[in-house]
Amino acid sequence: MNIATLLDMAVAGDPDRVAFGPRDSGTTCAHLRRTAAGVAAVVHAAGARELVFAGVNGPAFPMMLFGAALAGVPLVPVNYRLSAEALTALLGHTEKPLVVADEAFADVFASAGLDVRSPETLLKEALSMEPATGLEGPPDDPAVLLFTSGTTAAPKAAVLRHRHLTSYILQTVEFASAGPEDAVLTSVPPYHVAGVGSVLSNLYAGRRMVHLGAFDPEAWLRLVRSEKVTSAMVVPTMLARIVEHLDGRPADVPTLRTLAYGGARMPHTVLEVALRALPDTGFTNAYGLTETSSTIALLGPEDHRAALASPDPAVRARLRSAGRMVPGVEAEIRDGTGRAQPPGTTGELWVRGPQVSGEYKGAAALLDADGWFHTRDLARFDDEGHLFVEGRADDTIIRGGENIAPAEVEDVLLWHAAVREVAVVGVPDEEWGERIAAFVVVHDGASVDAEGLRTWVRARLRGSKTPDLVVFREELPYTPTGKLLRRELSTTLRKG
Repeated sequence: MNIATLLDMAVAGDPDRVAFGPRDSGTTCAHLRRTAAGVAAVVHAAGARELVFAGVNGPAFPMMLFGAALAGVPLVPVNYRLSAEALTALLGHTEKPLVVADEAFADVFASAGLDVRSPETLLKEALSMEPATGLEGPPDDPAVLLFTSGTTAAPKAAVLRHRHLTSYILQTVEFASAGPEDAVLTSVPPYHVAGVGSVLSNLYAGRRMVHLGAFDPEAWLRLVRSEKVTSAMVVPTMLARIVEHLDGRPADVPTLRTLAYGGARMPHTVLEVALRALPDTGFTNAYGLTETSSTIALLGPEDHRAALASPDPAVRARLRSAGRMVPGVEAEIRDGTGRAQPPGTTGELWVRGPQVSGEYKGAAALLDADGWFHTRDLARFDDEGHLFVEGRADDTIIRGGENIAPAEVEDVLLWHAAVREVAVVGVPDEEWGERIAAFVVVHDGASVDAEGLRTWVRARLRGSKTPDLVVFREELPYTPTGKLLRRELSTTLRKG
């Protein structure tokens, strides 16, 4: 199935339903289909083999996503926050592209001699063209090429084919299940897999989309109230900024029934404050990877509230879990030799299922002979099937022959009343192989010294897991989607 089929189903179900924008004046499913077919005609006339988009999330994005599908070419959303040099480097991975870029980013592509249009120009041209027909490709064609964040290596273009994305939607979303008043606030950027998944899942469910191009906590809260938003998706850094903005006040968003978060590890201190600030909102942790076409595990609202209220430490710990695997996705925890491990044992997470791609452009597929994909995340399952993701295998610190997961040390430090954010990394050491370094951001007005934090950790973990170095910072480096840039922190110590 081509993802354009999902749009055709939405049009057949209710052509006049508002797909995105204001309730009274937004774009209907029928108009979205007509514009997307026009975009396909523009792409075909240009002889393009890829449609590249560099811009904020907004009405143009779903039109280009389905326009590319109807044209039989992949959409390539790129990170508009990258430097001109980095964006130029990404161009080397594209093939005869037609580039659509917001005005702020257009010069980078134009200077490379590429055909560049603004979103407004593209959509105007699309409506002047005869709608394209019969160009969409088979299910095995690439639908989207998404560059990975590059937090531990150079960015690569993950290939998500139509069959991967449609499998994810058909397995996890009920068609036309949203009510007439339902609206979702989308503030995740288009170059994140959650941005792609949001368009497909909400259109298929029949949920009106409201876009917030540039995230700001006050603007986010204001839009939730004014548009009577019923659900939203955020990354952890966004939720942390919302919590800080509220500063102990209730959120006052009575229509917001559900709030999903994902894309990076959520600090448990932020989550617990958020659960209290939005007591009537159901929280969902959505764990997934670019290479798995979005979500593969969910911790639902009931699990969140039960864990928060439970006196049982094992149940309360589930607030830090990714929940259970979604239908259609299998998972195994394996040791370094590839042997499956029992519940409670930490190892490397392998997954398989029809939504799992595990493929990068220009490289051999990374699925093994049985279709399993090595996520390179360290994880474990508890006895009831809750998945606990403990970080990237590449981030593991090996100190004196002992493997130490940064997340374990970070969790302990975050329980300290003075600590707002923390990142733990390994740095080379001639005697121990690696030393443990903790980069700490303290709350405004709080005071703590390095030895006080070392004592705090030593009292709760083995001495071998106590940070050798504690470095205080004003802020930590993150990608725009909330992933911590550990390499950058490690580099600063090596340079020092």
